[in-house]
Amino acid sequence: RVSLEDLYNGKTTKLQLSKNVLCSACNGQGGKAGAVQKCNACRGRGVRIMIRQLAPGMVQQMQSVCSDCNGEGEVINEKDRCKKCEGKKVIKEVKILEVHVDKGMKHGQRITFSGEADQAPGVEPGDIVLLLQEKENEVFQRDGNDLHMTHKIGLIEALCGFQFTFKHLDGRQIVVKYPPGKVIEPGCIRVVRGEGMPQYRNPFEKGNLYVKFDVQFPENNWISLEKLTELEDLLPARPEFPNVIGDAEEVDLQEFDTTQGSGGGQRREAYNDSSDEESSHDGPGVQCAHQ
Repeated sequence: RVSLEDLYNGKTTKLQLSKNVLCSACNGQGGKAGAVQKCNACRGRGVRIMIRQLAPGMVQQMQSVCSDCNGEGEVINEKDRCKKCEGKKVIKEVKILEVHVDKGMKHGQRITFSGEADQAPGVEPGDIVLLLQEKENEVFQRDGNDLHMTHKIGLIEALCGFQFTFKHLDGRQIVVKYPPGKVIEPGCIRVVRGEGMPQYRNPFEKGNLYVKFDVQFPENNWISLEKLTELEDLLPARPEFPNVIGDAEEVDLQEFDTTQGSGGGQRREAYNDSSDEESSHDGPGVQCAHQ
């Protein structure tokens, strides 16, 4: 697992692993020259075939690993076995790999070490493949070569301009300025070009940084009525109240707690439940005609 900072700046780390390598004392032969013989029990196949009669005219054929040669098809007399590997042909070795995480690498990208997997006699060693997993960052979210962040501002900043700083992934302090007179709407997004992630293998080219603004409004009754009137004189004029033709009913807006749900929805649920019960007992109900 690597941090977003590591993927931005690049990183070199060391990875220790244990793997099988050919025994240097016997060159992977397991013993003296000519000491290796074909296993007589399995005839060099490494497996034994067993046939069991289940019933007259019915037999079952089973295959199992040869216990004499452990599936290798070869045996070495104990006196001729290599003392270092004990006839196993390979020994354990600790290997230190130097892992280079380049700037701009992405989540899920692979780093391959060719030929560094376990060795075995007569077999080409495979590769070791590391899969990068990106940790979550508290400030930034990555989208390709672009970065996204959310910043909270007050109402006065949204209307009158602002300035704020943040620490980038390389440790730089970035100062963001927005001029007075330009309004920031709640949820709007502004871009800082060239401050995103570096491109892989072209680190001098960078994506963009997108800042989403969360405008914090003041609490209820935060200002006196006198000051509120003065504030209204400074703000753009509100739209005129439309002329009402005929009778009209005046209602009040109240605060609504989204966690409680709506009463209308609950009544609708109860109606649906009773309808379901009636339809289940009385048979099919009346359906609306489709046009």
